[in-house]
Amino acid sequence: MKRNLSALESEHRRLARALAGIGFVSQGSVFARAEGAPGSRYQWTWKDSRQKTTSLTLSAEQFAWLRKAIANQRQAERILEKMRRLSKRIVVEHLPAPARRKSLSIKPLHAN
Repeated sequence: MKRNLSALESEHRRLARALAGIGFVSQGSVFARAEGAPGSRYQWTWKDSRQKTTSLTLSAEQFAWLRKAIANQRQAERILEKMRRLSKRIVVEHLPAPARRKSLSIKPLHAN
């Protein structure tokens, strides 16, 4: 279904505002071990630039802060994916394209 360009642009602006309000972001995972379990209570793990897993022991305050930041990161990634899909739709459906023998489908672009 081809949507109106102004509706797509309006949706993009809405997503951009949502992205702007995300707050702090962080990658990785945090977890809390059961009380009384051996080892540190709170852990944070993430992949470094070499894709090597790194781990750090956290305080309860750091754990709570990072849990929110990681949730924000995941929300930001979902919003960015929606923005990418909208951008593809605008390019394919609303901007001039070269002549083609066969019409271009939006489906291969995964933008529907």
